[in-house]
Amino acid sequence: GVLEKTRLYLIKKLLPRLEDRRKYHQEFASSTSFHGVHNIVQTQSKTRKGLWLLIVMGCLAVVIWQICSRFIYYFSWPTTTTMVVQYVENVKFPAVTFCNLNRFQAHAVSNLKIIFLIWNIVSGVLQNFTVEDKHSQELYDFLLGNQNFSIKEFTKKNGFYLNSSTLLECEFFGKPCYPQASIFYFSKSDFEHVFTEYGNCFTFNHNDLPARRVSLSGRGLRLLFDVQQEQFTDEPALGFTDVGITFVIHSPKELPRFDGLGLLTPVGMHAQVAIRQLKSIIQEYPWGECKPDIKLQYHNIYSTNGCLQECKARYIQDWCGCLPFVLPGNGIECDLLKFYNCVYPAVYDIETKGLCTVGTHNSTCPAPCEETDYPTTVTYSSFGGEAAIKYLSAKLKKSPEYIRQNLVRIDIKYNDLSYKITQQQKALTVSELLADVGGQLGLFCGASMITIIELLEYIFTNFCWTCIFLLLKAPEMPQWNNPSQNQPTHKEKKKEIQEC
Repeated sequence: GVLEKTRLYLIKKLLPRLEDRRKYHQEFASSTSFHGVHNIVQTQSKTRKGLWLLIVMGCLAVVIWQICSRFIYYFSWPTTTTMVVQYVENVKFPAVTFCNLNRFQAHAVSNLKIIFLIWNIVSGVLQNFTVEDKHSQELYDFLLGNQNFSIKEFTKKNGFYLNSSTLLECEFFGKPCYPQASIFYFSKSDFEHVFTEYGNCFTFNHNDLPARRVSLSGRGLRLLFDVQQEQFTDEPALGFTDVGITFVIHSPKELPRFDGLGLLTPVGMHAQVAIRQLKSIIQEYPWGECKPDIKLQYHNIYSTNGCLQECKARYIQDWCGCLPFVLPGNGIECDLLKFYNCVYPAVYDIETKGLCTVGTHNSTCPAPCEETDYPTTVTYSSFGGEAAIKYLSAKLKKSPEYIRQNLVRIDIKYNDLSYKITQQQKALTVSELLADVGGQLGLFCGASMITIIELLEYIFTNFCWTCIFLLLKAPEMPQWNNPSQNQPTHKEKKKEIQEC
């Protein structure tokens, strides 16, 4: 009953007659804005009709090919890189972290080899270091007998220090700078202590200070260090044979990262360092490798180095129940036995198993979306001529030989007052993709968005007619009755016999 009523309704109301459907197809072909179709329908000549059919089909094939190629290109996530040099009246000066290649005071170290082995294990979370088997037993015996020994306090107290005796001159853009707070000049210290793989290091223009700017190229930070070889030393047997100052230039908001990136200035040399500011902007995935939603817990801005340190800190704290003091966090500080027995193997596992990876979007620490680097050009000259050596010898009351063996001059300045922006951009945006598709449709078929809507309406109407036609041709629903109901009753049989 319901199916039959539906059939009757569809026949009377929705399904038009065959003549009306043919008329609708004729009117659509004659009035559509899809160019060329009406020429096929209205042309009487079969030759011209066939020719126009070939033209329309050929243009349609070209349009489909072009549109498919544009979509394939778009989903390959292409990018372009633009580089802009912006000149300004003044430019922010970066942070510079300085370290002495000789890390510890010689008079405070009774067993120099042990101290360096301990420090290398501690700083191994920042830079890979392998303890040789021939030193492992000697090191383990020392740790068992000195469980209350604190390498952190020892390094801070007996490592390299920065004061008026090690930093003889400091000048930034014509004004003096100070290694320590000065009561006489009512000034704060311009340097901040930080632990790196080189022990005690000191950062000029750290994040806690107001931004320093330079308004004239060729002038910047000028320093004169005294490395004091006799007081500070390294262990040559472990491969530490250099003497001088190492430094790294970085953003004030980022941690210093040496790890092969430090610049070295040997004693008796004058280093002229010309820097430029390079700002890189990377697109987010899938166009680039960055993830803009990543935030760090203990750093103001995201950087791969800061992310890597926090990742290592989480794993070490989970495995060892303590936190190395060279890593960011608020956990319990690891003692030396924990460093040797747990932290050192944990760092090895992190490196070998790839638990903290850097670079791609699916790594633990992907590339930052915005990063500031300072490319440098370093030139060297011998520090001081004969007259200068005599002058400094009289001023500092040091011998000429001491000056040549201990003094280091470093000048850091901007090459010019400009910064370079390298920006990664999408090679094809959504609007450009739509413009390309629309251009191809208009060029080959004269179609527009209105044409697309006309075609969709035509296709939808024919689809509805086809569904109705198939529904009307569907077989009738079988009636499922009980077997007892299918058997005729005695009265019904008698009635059938009488009718017969």
